[in-house]
Amino acid sequence: MGGLEDDEPASKRMKLASGRLRDLSNGSSVSPIAGSSGDLMARPLPSEGDDGVIGSKGVIKKVEFVRIIAKALYSLGYKKSGAHLEEESGIPLHSSVINLFMQQILDGKWDDSVATLHNIGLSDDSIVKSASFLILEQKFFEFLDGEKVMDALKTLRTEIAPLSINNGRVRELSSCIVFRGQYSLVGSSNQDVVRKKSRPRLLEELQRLLPPTVMIPERRLEDLVEQALSLQRDACMFHNSMDKDISLYTDHNCGRDQIPSRTLQILQAHTDEVWFLQFSHNGKYLASSSNDRSAIIWEVDVNGGVFLKHRFSGHQKPVSAVSWSPDDCQLLTCGVEEAVRRWDVASGECLRVYEKPGLGLVSCGWFPDGKSIFTGVSDKSICMWELEGKEVECWKGQRTLKISDLEITSDGKQILSICRETAILLLDREAKVERLIEEDQTITSFALSGDNRFLLINLLNQEIHLWSIDGDMKLIAKYTGHRRSRFIIRSCFGGLEQAFVASGSEDSQVYIWHRGSGELIEALPGHSGAVNCVSWNPVNPHVLASASDDRTIRIWGLNNLHIKRKDGHSNGVPYCNGGT
Repeated sequence: MGGLEDDEPASKRMKLASGRLRDLSNGSSVSPIAGSSGDLMARPLPSEGDDGVIGSKGVIKKVEFVRIIAKALYSLGYKKSGAHLEEESGIPLHSSVINLFMQQILDGKWDDSVATLHNIGLSDDSIVKSASFLILEQKFFEFLDGEKVMDALKTLRTEIAPLSINNGRVRELSSCIVFRGQYSLVGSSNQDVVRKKSRPRLLEELQRLLPPTVMIPERRLEDLVEQALSLQRDACMFHNSMDKDISLYTDHNCGRDQIPSRTLQILQAHTDEVWFLQFSHNGKYLASSSNDRSAIIWEVDVNGGVFLKHRFSGHQKPVSAVSWSPDDCQLLTCGVEEAVRRWDVASGECLRVYEKPGLGLVSCGWFPDGKSIFTGVSDKSICMWELEGKEVECWKGQRTLKISDLEITSDGKQILSICRETAILLLDREAKVERLIEEDQTITSFALSGDNRFLLINLLNQEIHLWSIDGDMKLIAKYTGHRRSRFIIRSCFGGLEQAFVASGSEDSQVYIWHRGSGELIEALPGHSGAVNCVSWNPVNPHVLASASDDRTIRIWGLNNLHIKRKDGHSNGVPYCNGGT
């Protein structure tokens, strides 16, 4: 960028800065300019010789690096340090023409600041016009505030309107003259859009508008560091800890110890194969269902231990699935082609039984407001029920299979079910639109991600497919390695930001993949029968549960985790720390 030459030494510029820019108008202060020579410069200063670049790869320009550090120091409030860096390095944060421009803005010298703006040497005329518009708009509002209506009108007609940009905004300003006194509300529901802003805030808006070679973006150094940390985190195969644990002192690299891979507990209350399990949304409970025709609610205590809370009996057939209410206060249980029961979590009481004469219910799920439920029916339809048992709506036809999963998106708009052996139906209730995910292999189960954007599909050919369903549906990843030949095996998303995929397997192991790369991370032994279902705690990324034909549920945690307990038993359920 071209600009005026800056022949003043750094020390003289700093005297100007401390004398004129320290105290801002209306008693406020803006850290990027307070105590410094300002936030704009006409052009980057050239560097010579070996001082041109720094760093082992020779890609960091020294002038840019020093200026960004100085900018960060001023933003952090270290004004003396910023000024000293400018003086010692001989690299000014901004040029004198920009210092002048900033001071004119703070002093309200609008005509002079517009003239100076044109002298900065910006090559893009649209930027000059947009910046001029912001400055003249501030001039307009300050005239209006001072009851100088005719001056405001003249500014609008002879200076703002001739710029021929943002005509809608010009109309808003015109209405402000007509309705002065309440103009802060005219033209927008957001008061900040139409009202006068402070002069320091005007400088901030100009900073965002002008090129970074003229004005370094606010928090640029912080943004660069965050980008570097994010890249390290995203490249870490085992990242499963909160970002606050990332340090600037060393490169980030999680080890396998961040993945739940150690058996912390073995739960042995079921008397037959455990088919299904699911953590509550708040992570405080775990529900399981079994071929023994019962369902159990387990409570997770503050130390991470899992204890039996309620055992639910009443189903005449094996319980194939459970579903937590949005507030985790109630639980649905579904018998195989039988009935759906609704239970109170606190008391363990059965609140309602949902059934259809001559037909069986095969799946269940909650509407997001918690006031109604959905069920799959053995005649392949899907029904919506009020909590008190009244059937509200029924979608007939090939909507679901006899043994099927059922999901409802968190906005309540879409119902997902396996409608054919090789297809999943996405039914938009409001738009009355149906979409299909078509697979080449038989689908055995599926799971919806927490953000409703992705679907995990387990297939007969021992593959798990990850589909994007946000907008255009497409297959984006495949996971292999687990075993499935005879049974329904379920998988789940899990870990921090659901960055992992876990699945059961008929070889008695739990498999964990990195969701993004598809790389197999762990194959966890311990069960002595097929692992039918897994569930990752949605609140604690270090806890995973698995259900098996060996009649047990295993709670998996970190290798370095120790659960404090008063004794070795709870409700008659043995505790096992790391045993197999």
